[in-house]
This record gives sequence, structure tokens and C-alpha cells, in this order.
Amino acid sequence: MARRTIDITIPTQTGRRAVVTGGSDGIGLRIATRLARAGAEVILPVRNPAKGDAAVRAIRAEAPDAVVRTLPMDLSSLESVASFGAEMRADGAPIHVLVGNAGVMTPPERQTTVDGFELQFGTNHLGHFALVGHLLPLLREGGARVTSQVSVSANQGSINWDDPNGERSYRGGRAYSHSKIAFGLFGLELDRRSRLGHWGITSNLAHPGVAPTSLLAARPELGRAKDGVDVRLIRWLSARGILLGTPESAALPALYAAVSPDARGGAFYGPSGPAHLGGAPAEQPLYSRLRSEDDARRIWTLSERLTGVEYPRV
Repeated sequence: MARRTIDITIPTQTGRRAVVTGGSDGIGLRIATRLARAGAEVILPVRNPAKGDAAVRAIRAEAPDAVVRTLPMDLSSLESVASFGAEMRADGAPIHVLVGNAGVMTPPERQTTVDGFELQFGTNHLGHFALVGHLLPLLREGGARVTSQVSVSANQGSINWDDPNGERSYRGGRAYSHSKIAFGLFGLELDRRSRLGHWGITSNLAHPGVAPTSLLAARPELGRAKDGVDVRLIRWLSARGILLGTPESAALPALYAAVSPDARGGAFYGPSGPAHLGGAPAEQPLYSRLRSEDDARRIWTLSERLTGVEYPRV
């Protein structure tokens, strides 16, 4: 089956600085490349220097004049996130776009971050919560758009309020949904608090649908020694243009949310095809798990307590 090419127009980003987490491969690399091609200065916080260097080469292969560099950061370490934030603040340049795209998915057995949090909750949500807090002065100076990349899994499961770190009971899929719901609630609460406190930041959400990336592929460090049936099926369907997206099309909702003049704060963007698994980006109704402002305030308070990162009061 022939696949219809899907794309969007990226407004010029010349003179703007963008930070993209998870930008060393997959969807994040596509997001970073498109921003660099549009003229943005792109900062890639990376845990693996070799992958970061390869990503810079890949971006410059498509955009020879790209201004792009890596800085060390591991979202699973609050100390590393704080160090990255301190380096960026010392540099002093405003940030205009932040795409929180990095994530880990469904280790078969419970793993923890450096700080003892369940790995998915600690990386996907708490690491990004701390990152935005440390970068807040630069985001405010840049009147930034902050886009938090959630997942179709945020439409499943629930926040595990009684056991947020999965210490008493762990299931990989449930913990992943928990982390992505928490991250989505944070992104929406960030927009509300920015409006109340006049921070000048616009915050929204995106999801990529389903596409073949490394997220579900073999990851020995996560306990997946080989590709599972799910990722092989995703690759097969994507290659034939059946329902699912490609890494290129899956990057478009976050790009649209992050830079389109038509994208709104507090809104949710994802693929517009059947079941929202693939297709062109469009605004979508919030998942039911993301609609409670009480839950958003509750996860914000919990996240400040767990990370030790406090935002201005509003």
C-alpha cells in the first residue's frame, strides 16, 4: 500500500533557542532536525555522548548550517538535571522552545533511578518536572512554548497515588501509563500556573500515535534482550502504511504543538488518523485521565516534594 506523505510547515526559527530531550534518536532526532533546518539553535541534553555526537552529525547532514550542540544530562538523575540547568542559566540565553520528548518504556522488572524512584516515573515525569523548574528563568525570558510528549498510554490506567514508585506492586505497562498521565497533568498545570502567575510561558501536550522507534525495541539495559512481537508488528504495519505512522510523521504533532502559531496553551495535539495512531497532526480532546485540575495540582505538589524543586507560588 502506498503511503501518503504527511508534513507540516515549520515557521522560521531563526534567532530562537530550542531544547529537545530525547533528541539523539527516533522521534526526538526528527524533531531536533526539523527545528535546526528552520534556523533554531538546538540544544540536545544527552546521557550517551556517542549517541549525541552521532545525532549532531545526522542533523548537520540534513542542515549543514545548523547550530546544534549537546550537553550532558541524565533525566534519571536529579543531580544531573540540576547541573544541566545550572550550566544553561550560567550561559544566560533565553529558551524559546522546550520539547520534553525523552522517555523509557516498560522494563519487565522494576528498576529505579539514581534517586530511588521507579525508573519510568522518575525519568518520564519527575526528571522533566525538575528540568522545567531549573530552566524556568530562561523559559520566562524567552516567552517559551513548552511541549510535553505524552502517549496513547496516557489514555489507559491511572495515577497510582498510593504507590507512585511501584514499591509494593509493579507492572511495566501500568507504571508507564502512570508516568505519562503524571507528565500530561504537569504540562497542563504548568500552563494554568503560567497564566495565573503571568510567567509568559505557553504549555501544551502532544502524543506521537504509534510508530516504529527504539522505545519498544530490544534494550538489554531495560531487561529486553530482543525485539518483542509488538514492535515487530508495529514495524510491519508502518512499512505498509496501515494505520500507524512513521518516525517522521510521529514527530509532527510535537513540532506543531511547539512552533505553530495556531497551537494553543493547554491544548492536546496528536495524529488525526483512525484511532489517532497515525496521520496528520491536529488538536484532540483531552484524555479523560488528564481532565482533573485537582489531580494536576496534586501531582504538582507531590513532584515538588519528591524532587525538591519548587516553583514560584501563584
